[in-house]
Amino acid sequence: MTQLDARPRAGDAVRGTTAPADGGVRGKGLGGNSVGLMGSAVIGISTVAPVYCLTSTLGSTAGEVGLQMPAVFLAGFLPMLLVAFAYRELNKVMPDCGTSFTWTVKAFGPRIGWMCGWGLVIATIIVLSNLAGVATSYFWLLAGEITGSDSIAALDDSKPVHILTCLLLIAAATAISYRGMTTTKGIQYALVGLQLVVLALFVAMAVQKGTSGDFATSAGFSWSWLNPFAVKSFAAFTAGLSLSIFMFWGWDTCLTANEETTGSEKTPGRAALIAMVVLVGSYLATAVAAQMAVGSGSTGPGLADPDTSDNVFAALAGPVMGRGLGVLLFVAVLASAAASLQTTFIPVARTVLAMSTYEALPASYARVHPRFRTPGKATVTAGVATGVFYTVMTLVSEHVLVDTIYALGLMICFYYALTAFACAWYFRAELTRSARELVFKGLFPVVGGVLLTAVFSKTLYDMWDPAYGSGSSVLGVGSVFVIGVGLLLLGVVLMLVMQRRSPSFFRGDVLTKETPALVVEN
Repeated sequence: MTQLDARPRAGDAVRGTTAPADGGVRGKGLGGNSVGLMGSAVIGISTVAPVYCLTSTLGSTAGEVGLQMPAVFLAGFLPMLLVAFAYRELNKVMPDCGTSFTWTVKAFGPRIGWMCGWGLVIATIIVLSNLAGVATSYFWLLAGEITGSDSIAALDDSKPVHILTCLLLIAAATAISYRGMTTTKGIQYALVGLQLVVLALFVAMAVQKGTSGDFATSAGFSWSWLNPFAVKSFAAFTAGLSLSIFMFWGWDTCLTANEETTGSEKTPGRAALIAMVVLVGSYLATAVAAQMAVGSGSTGPGLADPDTSDNVFAALAGPVMGRGLGVLLFVAVLASAAASLQTTFIPVARTVLAMSTYEALPASYARVHPRFRTPGKATVTAGVATGVFYTVMTLVSEHVLVDTIYALGLMICFYYALTAFACAWYFRAELTRSARELVFKGLFPVVGGVLLTAVFSKTLYDMWDPAYGSGSSVLGVGSVFVIGVGLLLLGVVLMLVMQRRSPSFFRGDVLTKETPALVVEN
């Protein structure tokens, strides 16, 4: 009796554990056994892009919470860790590349599941656009550093040059992802290793600078930096927490690649937990080291200083590491953004593949390349959507990176929280059977979901104010609110369109809502 077809038969004795009926779960034709435990963890770390996340958000987070930044990073890690347990438990019984979409459909039905899948897809498109933008900026900054030419570095300030370079990087990343997981994995080992080594070097040199007091804004380490209750206000705490949650986004790529992973029931969950530990360690070490070196103030070269906060590593590479070694930090950020740009296609393409396979999207997206065993059309479409989104947002707003990152936090909280609640609801019949079932399938997911829902609600309230994010507005409403809520409403419209085109999915005929059936003995 297999994991997906176990059902009780008349006269059978209950053994006391559960497993799902198939409920319409389908194979996708992806290349199985392409990635092991370490490869899966590396892909998860790469998708998060720790060096890219740090250079993009260290300054913004310091501006919100000051020296309590390490505490806020820990606070952001907690709900992510709790939700990771929900992903692990659901993946054990249903290793499906649709992850959040498939699982929430099984728990709550097709409409909530569709919107959960949309939240993941649009969050990924936002991340891809930001990754491409950062990679482009660092490409020209690195070119300027290597050549010693300010005019070459300044090419990034030209919108036509910036957009063209960005589109070329997106095209290259799309092509690599199109060729499959084996190609992806080999490139990622080198790029992830490079960025973690350079980040460790930066941390060591920043601590040395802070200890010797080389900068007027240097700060001596204090354990109070790990106290979240010292943040000046709850609004500042939630704003910082939203950024912190963004910095952990992407670990679930380990689960999205589950149908291509060796030991698909257990390996992806273990890889996700490994990736989370590496990430939180990297973030805490860098936050503490950066604050020791330059402090978190708004005067130069403090992390919240406008000349530092927009791109922390670009501002601190030379002062902390010197001109020679500072170039390595530029290389690390470029490698981080480029590596994540490539692996971030994995979750969006496979979610779209799953949604199409279950008739929630047009059938053409369910095609898998016969040679590379990848969702070819879904990957290419994600690349095109990323290019269009970034081009439009760049032409419309000068603050696209800041505002879309803040809006991204809303999307992440939305679909992670739904997945966490789906776990507790799906396994609700099992929660009283043992302490382990109660904790890992009920308590941890629910607490993680509640925390993310609280952040979602508070962020939604705060982002109405034009002062939230970059300070720009649309008809007096904060642009972050317009971007975040507008994209969710777009999902509702698309769902209604698909409901007319594919009524069978929305009736629950394709992927059925259910609770696990009992596994029994003869």
